[in-house]
Amino acid sequence: MRFVVFAMVVGFPLVDVYVSLRFARWSGVPLWAWLAVSTVAGFLLLRSERASFRMNTAAALRGDQPLFRGLVDSGRKVLAGFLLIMPGLLSDLLAVMLLLLPINVGRARLVTRATSGGR
Repeated sequence: MRFVVFAMVVGFPLVDVYVSLRFARWSGVPLWAWLAVSTVAGFLLLRSERASFRMNTAAALRGDQPLFRGLVDSGRKVLAGFLLIMPGLLSDLLAVMLLLLPINVGRARLVTRATSGGR
C-alpha cells in the first residue's frame, strides 16, 4: 500500500508536466506562460483567501454564519490555490473544478443580511 501511495505522489506531477508539455506544443503557447499565469493566480487566490478566512471566522464567532460552512469554503479555496501553484495543466483543471463546486450558494444572502443589520 505504501508503494501505491508513493507511486501516486511521484507519478501525478510527472504525468501533469508531460500533459502540460504536450498541450503547450499543441496550442503553440509557451509552457512557461501557462505555468507563470497559473502560479500567479494561485498566489492571488491564497492571498485573498487569507482575508476572507479572517472575516468568515469572525462572523462564525459572532454567530452570523455556521463555522463549518466557512471552514469548508476556505479549505476548498486553499486547496485550489495550492493546485494552481503546482506546475501542470491537470492540477489547474482540478483547481478550477474545485472552485466551481456549488458549496456555498446561499452565502451571499447571509453576508447581505449581516451587513444590512438583519433586515
